Amino acid sequence: SRPLATAMAKALQSCAPLRTATRVARQPTSPPVRFSESCRLRPATPTKLVCKAAPVATAPTLSGLRRTPLRRHPSRARPHLRSSFQKCATEAAMDAPVSSDGAADVFSMGPGTLSISRRVMHFTIRQRFLSAMRAAVPNEAERGIAVLQGGAHAPQIYSTDGEDLFRQESYFFYLFGVQYEGWYGTIDIRTGCSTLFMPRLPEEHAVWMGEQKSPNYYQAMYGVDHVRWTDGLGMYLATAKPPCLHVLKGTNTDSGCDVDGPVLSGLSTGVDGVYAIESSTLFDVLTECRVFKTPEELSIIRYANALGSRAFVDVMQKCRPGMMEYHYESTYLFYCYSKGGSRRTLYNPIAGSGPNAAVLHYGHSGAPNDRQVCDGDMVLLDFGCEYYHYGSDITCSFPANGRFTDRQRAIYVPVLEALQAVTASLKPGVSWVDMHTLALRTILQGLRVAGVCRGEVDALMDADIGALFMPHGLGHFLGLDTHDVGGYSSTAPPRSQRPGYKRLRTARVLKEGMVVTVEPGCYFIASVLKPALEDPAKRDFLDAETIREYAGFGGVRLEDNVLITATGSETFTNVPRKLEDVESVMAGGAWPEDV
Repeated sequence: SRPLATAMAKALQSCAPLRTATRVARQPTSPPVRFSESCRLRPATPTKLVCKAAPVATAPTLSGLRRTPLRRHPSRARPHLRSSFQKCATEAAMDAPVSSDGAADVFSMGPGTLSISRRVMHFTIRQRFLSAMRAAVPNEAERGIAVLQGGAHAPQIYSTDGEDLFRQESYFFYLFGVQYEGWYGTIDIRTGCSTLFMPRLPEEHAVWMGEQKSPNYYQAMYGVDHVRWTDGLGMYLATAKPPCLHVLKGTNTDSGCDVDGPVLSGLSTGVDGVYAIESSTLFDVLTECRVFKTPEELSIIRYANALGSRAFVDVMQKCRPGMMEYHYESTYLFYCYSKGGSRRTLYNPIAGSGPNAAVLHYGHSGAPNDRQVCDGDMVLLDFGCEYYHYGSDITCSFPANGRFTDRQRAIYVPVLEALQAVTASLKPGVSWVDMHTLALRTILQGLRVAGVCRGEVDALMDADIGALFMPHGLGHFLGLDTHDVGGYSSTAPPRSQRPGYKRLRTARVLKEGMVVTVEPGCYFIASVLKPALEDPAKRDFLDAETIREYAGFGGVRLEDNVLITATGSETFTNVPRKLEDVESVMAGGAWPEDV
């Protein structure tokens, strides 16, 4: 309802992300490569980042971190970003190395990779959630306990030992940071008490999967108030005596899939059928919280962008015609894992060359990036690395041989201009729908110059010609999921049914703290253009001969990840975009230019 949404918005505003700044002191050592303050790569000192906080009026960035020398890998220097998040100097011990048995609350993939204090990060998130939830339920007598269920492993049908790597359910991970399956979590809205419930595993689990640690071990790891066994959930609730259980129930507006509450029946005595189930509040509150990122979340997304951007440069410098599309994919994956500890991608990698670049979600199991790249092809790569459940979503398009032809340039430039125009316009108060319109108009103007379209831009827009060449939306929210939640809500504009616009992942007005992808594109898709050339309402706007010349061209998409700031925006992605930069890097030139 609108009152609920209003209360949530006020609560989120009142509990804005922790704002700190830090003093800087640098101690030089040997000079490999590091991720710099702006997450651009340049030769510099390998560093360990330690935070000493002092309250100011702006959110922290990587430039506000004190540097001390980083211990190197015993066999070689590891040129990667390392950072930790502390609320004050007294918590400096959180930056200590993870112990050999992983008991510390710090998540890290090793020396040089990003270090994250689970306790600080998820405590901050839970406090924001509590403020929003209490605002949504102002009557203290109606505040109960939020109960969430973590994900469960989905084994392959009829077989074992072939399961995909487990990925935690995103709402559960957001609040608790637990990466194990089969857990439950509760937050008492009245007291703020957070409790995790872990399953009792059989003795043979230690043989196959490793020893199960004690509840005290995991309490230290996740920084919650209590950790208990799942068979004690009923007793805990009976003792706490909440007036209701707040559970997740709603629909993901991006996927259309339903989000259901926890399964409690048979879990423990005294749970099922005893408490009133309240399912109208938790989903909306948590979803809206996830739209606005905390400083800790932003640091992870920055890291994933810095790592992913450098991996793209590595691909552009190493891959050439004659290689397979999966060589481009594997080069990227190897760099992200070996250099930055990114074990998985945020989504299936798309490595389309030639005509495959016109397939928006190419790279699936039936089309596994298996075409040989030819001289003269355009290559479209849409890759995203993941770190601690967050990630990047970056797309680059470039000529396979490293030199743009006139036809390639005629399509690439309008898409680049659309990316630049939208990014320059992003700020709080701007409508995402208007940004989509701006991208379409910019691309159509370029297609007029290229001779693909005829007529004035206004007339082309009225006839929805832009949707023929960019049938997807401009971008989406980015966070724990590739298409992160919160795109549509009870207070946001509804989804348009206009061609092209109906594919928008959100129609919201932008606000500070949102992270969006900006990904304009232009494609020559036969199944879309052929009917249009036969449609009396559209064919007069299209030059059939020129379009036939672009048959098999594929497409161009450029995608950056952008934070909406108080005064504008900050682009996290740093890859070659200008024509001369792309050609220079593919010829072996350094990136960025000031290296």
